[in-house]
Amino acid sequence: MKYSLLGHTDIEVSRLCLGSMTWGEQNTEAEAHQQLDCAIGHGINFIDTAEMYPIPPRADSQGLTETYIGNWLKNRSDRDKLVIASKVTGPGRNMDYLRGGPRLTAEHIYKAVEESLQRLQTDYIDLYQVHWPDRNANFFGKLGFQPAEQEQATPILETLEALDELVQQHKVRYIGVCNETPWGVMSYLKLRDQYQLPMIQTIQNPYNLLNRTFEVGLAEVSLREQVGLLAYSPLGFGALTGKYLNDQQPEGARCSRFKQYRRYSTPTGVKATQAYVGLARDHGLDPAQMALAWVNSRAFATSTIVGATSLPQLESNLASIDIELSDEVLEGIESIHREFSNPCP
Repeated sequence: MKYSLLGHTDIEVSRLCLGSMTWGEQNTEAEAHQQLDCAIGHGINFIDTAEMYPIPPRADSQGLTETYIGNWLKNRSDRDKLVIASKVTGPGRNMDYLRGGPRLTAEHIYKAVEESLQRLQTDYIDLYQVHWPDRNANFFGKLGFQPAEQEQATPILETLEALDELVQQHKVRYIGVCNETPWGVMSYLKLRDQYQLPMIQTIQNPYNLLNRTFEVGLAEVSLREQVGLLAYSPLGFGALTGKYLNDQQPEGARCSRFKQYRRYSTPTGVKATQAYVGLARDHGLDPAQMALAWVNSRAFATSTIVGATSLPQLESNLASIDIELSDEVLEGIESIHREFSNPCP
């Protein structure tokens, strides 16, 4: 395994992070524990979860993922060697089962972290992240910003002050953001300097061969401000494995079961995927491992979040850390990107 420093801290995290959002929906607790054991055995020390997991979010399954991790943690003696990341949910439709409709106010954040700590069966969370903004912003597949005529937003300062309180109470060690924009990241950093509040250490955004929009405005911010990317969906919900090509619908696969997560299956996205899969096979590479190795190689990426529904999938994903892509492969990737630029933002 390879490791990176987490933001401005002295914590080393594995360059691959174990994602968990299928646990409680597509995976049982026993399977979740097997994946955790497998990942730790391969040198991973970084585990990412969220209060709203598993996905798709539902009232009757909310919190199961953290509960599974907590039950695994309680039987271990190496909590101090693990980096556990979780998230507080922002406002969203059909989520009234979470605190009557989740917000990023101090009241909601305090309640959310207490419940996460209970489920995780730990005294602290190493990295506590804001899952998405509490304002109108272009995230989750939106490129163009459209102002809202009537906006009910929680000020970032209130959110950051609440996170500061959790750091002061030693319930949270460090903080990060997710699904953020350049304006959002810089606002957190500006308020940190202005009010002597905690610094955000990471930004968890989608990043993969089909969606490189992070490079447009956030890559420079990430590098210059040392707020590293935690890349999620590095395989585009599994699309970049090639398993959905030619209208295949593998039994039990996420996009076979949940059609709402097929954002990487647009006509142009499929053409780009065919090109990337073909490039990998022309060079004797597994398409998924090539896609992951490419994300792993980005200078602004602190860690790549990998998830799986089976141990063979997970072991294959973990093996990507040892793959160095040749100049020929990298040029091939850039050539495809020039032809199909961000087909699935």
